[in-house]
Parts: sequence; structure tokens; C-alpha cells
Amino acid sequence: MAQSNWEAIIGLEIHLQLNTKTKLFSGAPNRFGDEPNQNLSELCTGQPGALPILNREAVRKAVLLGCALDSVISPISSFDRKSYFYPDSPRGFQITQFYNPILKGGSLVCQVGDEIKTFLIHHAHLEDDAGMLRHFTQFAGVDFNRAGVPLIEVVSEPCMRSAEEASAYASSLKTLLEYLDICEGNMEEGHLRMDVNVSVRKKGENGLRPKVEIKNMNSFHNMELAIRSEQARQIALYESGGKVVGGTYRFDLEKGETVLMRAKESADDYRYFPEPDLPPIVLRKEEIEQVRSKLPELPHAKLKRYNISLGLPFASAQQLCQTKELAHYFEEALQTTRHGAQLANWMLAEFAGRLAKNGIDLLSSGLPARHIAELVNLIEAGTITGKIAKAVADEMVLAPATPPQAIIDANPDYKPLGDETTLLTIIQQVLSEQPESVSDYRTGKQKAFEFLIGQVMKVSRGKANPTLTRNLLREQLEKQQD
Repeated sequence: MAQSNWEAIIGLEIHLQLNTKTKLFSGAPNRFGDEPNQNLSELCTGQPGALPILNREAVRKAVLLGCALDSVISPISSFDRKSYFYPDSPRGFQITQFYNPILKGGSLVCQVGDEIKTFLIHHAHLEDDAGMLRHFTQFAGVDFNRAGVPLIEVVSEPCMRSAEEASAYASSLKTLLEYLDICEGNMEEGHLRMDVNVSVRKKGENGLRPKVEIKNMNSFHNMELAIRSEQARQIALYESGGKVVGGTYRFDLEKGETVLMRAKESADDYRYFPEPDLPPIVLRKEEIEQVRSKLPELPHAKLKRYNISLGLPFASAQQLCQTKELAHYFEEALQTTRHGAQLANWMLAEFAGRLAKNGIDLLSSGLPARHIAELVNLIEAGTITGKIAKAVADEMVLAPATPPQAIIDANPDYKPLGDETTLLTIIQQVLSEQPESVSDYRTGKQKAFEFLIGQVMKVSRGKANPTLTRNLLREQLEKQQD
């Protein structure tokens, strides 16, 4: 039976590291890149008698995420101990929220190919991170700098049906976190780690078959590869009469296949019980609404505004909204021009393309957003032609601090041709050389008029004032017709 008769059932557990200054239950710094075992407190290494104190900022950021996901924010949530024994967790347990998580339900709107889809959240909870094992040639060591760093684990419903949907969901969540400024989102530094639950079933079948969990994915591309590999493995097992046994897997990128790490634990294996050293989190409605009032414009709402209100092509609007910094750059430029669609084109195509040739992106170019907007205004006002604008853009890339008007003023070749007498001479020359186009125009073919405009631009080497040229050409054609 072909794979097309099967469908994947996918759910994600995404661990996101909160960008608080200190750790979740201690005053030790929450900072990446320091020398090993520098950012420590007695709590980080499980010293006897060390007691946790909850980081209020981590709670605020969790509430902010809940507001953005339209989750139910629990008025009372609590912490639990999750027991497991591993070298990077000297306490022998993790402090998490198993029975009463801070966020319940919610949804995330994502762009999947050409479709807009909404994926459901089951819950999200606060917990502290473990340390990190470091492997060297002759030995292994434990770095506790990460131990105690605040995490939110966002657990989706098993509502995704393809690797592409899972990747779109995860990348959309990453973008949302950046807009909310609660997580740096640097996957190479471990700010975002994904556990993927995958099972398959025959299309039309109800219920869920056994799932496997693929641990610690930190790349959207690799996650897609892992899902496809695991999906194919499970289908092949069922097709050959075998069974899928639940377990925890890792993805071997070189082999392109998932590899069993251990049999899947159940909740009973972790011996969850209420954390005795922490009181419940109690949130008043007024506190929640105060946090909600600070929500910024979220990515999907911004995308709709750019596409519908500003008239940007959907692809351009999506590209601008993918990163908070690029959207802010665009918004800054919009303060100087009302021509949003043209601005987006010059930012994303003209300037980004020129900068990419030198290995530079728009945000690190040093080019002020208002300068691009000023160039767009000059074009739309008919002050300069498109050809001159492209030449000015070349110089703006080389001298980012120089405004476009200053570049135009310094170069006589960039001055548009606005002398009526000179323009009339060129127009009359073009009309005499293009009798067929003149005839086509008189029979109502608008394309002929645009062709004649193009010929005037060609003769003037792109310097003819566009607005004046159109007016004079139309006058001359009407005169000839009379």
C-alpha cells in the first residue's frame, strides 16, 4: 500500500529560553557564552538547604505569551518536582508545572505555503533548565551555567499533518517570541529546542497509534528531515506487518534516520509530586489585563495590515513580518513616505539585492530607513526617473549616510530633464520615427502610448521628467490628430 494512504500525526513540545537577567529560582546571571561554571548559585548545583525564589519577570513573560496565544491564563498555578537522575541535574529533579500549568489552550496562526492555518496549543508551563554536558577528547565535563535558566515549554495539540506544517508552526512561534521580546530565539545557542512527537495512521482512521519522540531538534530544516524519515520508517513497519513501539529517538543527520535512545518513560516514571519549597503562583485579573495592555502588534495582524491596508503584495508583506527588526525598519521608513508598496519593493528588491552582492543585509548596512523613503518620494513626485533612481541607489549603498537628494545635487547627470523646449524636440523626433505607434495610439491602443514614452526615455537617456513627458506627449498627439 502506498504512503499516500497514510497520514502523519505530529505534535511539538518547544522549549524556549526566557531572556530574563537572572535564573528562574535564583539570582545567578542568565547569560550565554561565559566561561563554564561561572554563573552559579548554591541552587544551580543542588547544594543542601538551598531554597528556590521565583523570578517575577519570568512569570510576566509567561503571561504575555499567554495573551498573545489567546490562552487561558490560570489564576492559580503551581510547581512540581519531576524526578530523574542525570549528571547535568545534581538535585535529581527538575522544578516544572505538571498538574497546574500557567497557560492552558490557545492557538497560533501560521502561513503554510499558500494557506493560512491555525494550530492549537494544549498548554504551556514554566520550568528550569538543566546543565550541559561537554565532551572532550579524553573526558567529559558538566557546565552548570545553564542550570536553572527559565524555560517555557509550549506543548501543541497533535494537530499537524506534515513536516511543512510542523516547521511553519515552529518558525511562526519563534517570530512571535521575538515580537514579544521574551526570547532571543538564537537556536544555535539553545534558546529554542524542539521535541517532536510523530505517529502515523491510515487516512480516515480514528484514534492515535503509538508515537515516538524525537528529542532536541534545533533546526527547522533538520526537523523536517527527521519527521519525513520517521514517518517513512513507521509506515514501512506497518506495511510489513510490524508494530511501532513508543520511545525516545534522536536524529542522525549523516545517516538521515532516527535512532532509538531509550524506551519511552511514562509520567509515573518521573514520580511527579508538588514542589514543597514554592507556593502557588496567584495572578489577579487586573495583573493579567495590565500585561495584556502591553501587547505589541502581532506578526499575523501586521501581515494583514501590510497586505490589505497598505496594498503590499502578500509575499512582500510576509517577508517584512518575518523578523521584528525588518518590520520596525519598514515602519520607520513609513514615517517619511505614504507609498508603502513602492517602499517595500525598493527595500526588498532594489536595496537588498545590491547589498547582498557584497554579503551585507539591509539591517546591518547603516542605510537609514528614511533615506530609502526619501528616494521613493522623489520617484513618485516625478522629480527623478526610475533609471536615475537606480543610479542614485547604487551610490546610496556606497555612501549610506548620504541622503538621496544630496547625491542628486552633486551630480549633474542625475538632474532630470525638465526643460519643455528640449523635451518637445525629443518628443517630435520620436513621433516622426514611430508612425506605426502613433497610428496604434489613435486607434485606442494604450500600449502604444507607453511605448512612445519609453522611446522618449531612451533618447533622453532616462533623464526626461516622467510627469512632464506624459503631459507633453499627450498634447502633441492630440495636436497631430486635430
